[in-house]
Amino acid sequence: MFTFILCILTTLNANAQDVTKLPEPDKKLGVSLTEALAKRRSDREFDANKNITDNQLSLLLWAACGVNRADKGLLTIPTAINAKDISVYVCRKDGVALYDPYANTLTKVSAEDIRPQLAGRQQNMSSAPLFLLIVSDKSKFRGNAEHYSAMDAGYSSQNICLMCAALGLKTVPRAMMDVQAVTKALNFGENIIVELNHPIGY
Repeated sequence: MFTFILCILTTLNANAQDVTKLPEPDKKLGVSLTEALAKRRSDREFDANKNITDNQLSLLLWAACGVNRADKGLLTIPTAINAKDISVYVCRKDGVALYDPYANTLTKVSAEDIRPQLAGRQQNMSSAPLFLLIVSDKSKFRGNAEHYSAMDAGYSSQNICLMCAALGLKTVPRAMMDVQAVTKALNFGENIIVELNHPIGY
């Protein structure tokens, strides 16, 4: 009986460790929208030894698809027919985690480093300390799923670009990646469209 209880507690503890609470995003950056637009650029070289902080990551994810009207559960990005089809994954050396905008948490879904698969033929990109992977669930739409999914991913991507500019970080929006390998690594079903990725760093 004791062994059974110990197994349950161990499992619960392991599951708890798989979910990380992010700090609340500090939205007082002192950078205007026009300044962020002026600073926005595409960068393809990153310092592999300088990591993104949890505070920076929280702001990046909030910009990508976070909640901006908690009373209505609405997001920083528009989505076609309010489908909320977009999900963002954080991909680092220690694995991949899914962002939950409502709980402001990261749930680990894989221990595999998929940055090389995301870099694809541009392996120099894999030196970025993290990638944000944008996917869409096409089952949220009745028709024109590919069109709507691409459109919604674009909104998220632009927000990431602007937040990186505001934070003094480097990024570039990319569709180039080994989609088949990424899909297999994260066990995506047929309804998930792998849209874009953003390597992010200094």
